[in-house]
Amino acid sequence: MAEPKEIFVRIDRCVGCHTCELACAVEHSQSKNLFAALAETPSPRRRLFVMPAAARNVTLTCRHCDPAPCLEACIAGALYRDERGAVRQDDERCVGCWTCLMVCPYGVISRQAERRLALKCDRCPDIDRPACVAACPTQALVFQELGDFGAGARRLAAGVVAEALGGSKDPGRPQA
Repeated sequence: MAEPKEIFVRIDRCVGCHTCELACAVEHSQSKNLFAALAETPSPRRRLFVMPAAARNVTLTCRHCDPAPCLEACIAGALYRDERGAVRQDDERCVGCWTCLMVCPYGVISRQAERRLALKCDRCPDIDRPACVAACPTQALVFQELGDFGAGARRLAAGVVAEALGGSKDPGRPQA
């Protein structure tokens, strides 16, 4: 079985435009339309957060931990792990106790008080790529398997080191 895909952040590319947050809220709205979503009650809410940190922007989203503290703490049994490895929520079972919010080590579970409902990233199961990833204008968000993301980061780092040493940008290309 292949590794589940995850959302990764390339912090060097994030410009803090918050497009990902907007796309997330619209995808989770009733209408799935930006202009119609503005009039919805309750108003659509984002499930990821762009935060400034040390002169950079960092996008924080659910890591779908394994083991997942939120899943283990849910007293109503509303949280479960789906076949893609994402920790999902059954809204009908959520009682709004906020226990999951309190135990999340990343602080990325929020609440929709009007409906007494916890809100967390579900990796947009109804579409191929999460809305935040598809909307990111700088491609700072990536949706892929851990091994693929790590291999790409290593290739990039090797290219930077090789270029700094006066070599080729392509670590796989022989030097002249």
